[in-house]
Amino acid sequence: MLLLRSHGITNTKVLSAMERVPRESFTPATFRDQAYEDLTLPIGLGQTLSAPYVVARMVEALELDERSRVLEIGTGSGYHAAVLSHLCRRVYTIERHRPLLAEAERRFRDLGLSNVTTRAGDGMKGWPETAPFDRISVTAAGLEPPDSLLEQLSPGGIMVIPVGGRDESQQLLRIRRTETGFDTEKLMDVRFVPLVPGIAAHGE
Repeated sequence: MLLLRSHGITNTKVLSAMERVPRESFTPATFRDQAYEDLTLPIGLGQTLSAPYVVARMVEALELDERSRVLEIGTGSGYHAAVLSHLCRRVYTIERHRPLLAEAERRFRDLGLSNVTTRAGDGMKGWPETAPFDRISVTAAGLEPPDSLLEQLSPGGIMVIPVGGRDESQQLLRIRRTETGFDTEKLMDVRFVPLVPGIAAHGE
């Protein structure tokens, strides 16, 4: 946690949540010795586990409280959702790669995380039947924030999303829904895998 503090993460609840989630449990065996380094690690199927600082910065930017209902787009290894689960009422998380989702669900069970609800699906469409959400966290980069996700954000809610193409500069944005529209704030430069529509075919 010293590294996170030195990078400016000051929210004690976020730091505590990061401490409570064993990152090695979400890291492929090949890279387990690097689980606590500030590195992005591959998890298979072209997907990645974000560096601890990026996870902490995204979670901190959501301004969560214990009543928040959070939609996460891109379950991946499940690490990000596990951190969120210690800071809010419920996490709804969507993954397009079924094998990754199955592994993440196993990890949630092993850690006794009972407030995480999962779905294999198209993250760009969100989860309309359980909307609206107080917070939305997107862990893949879109060319722009999808309208379908913005529509599922509660008034006063916050979305954190990386925006930009694979081969260009990406910006992590914090978007707040106001009474009249949306306010957007740039947070930092990032590098994420692209946000892709649909459910991945087996082996994709």
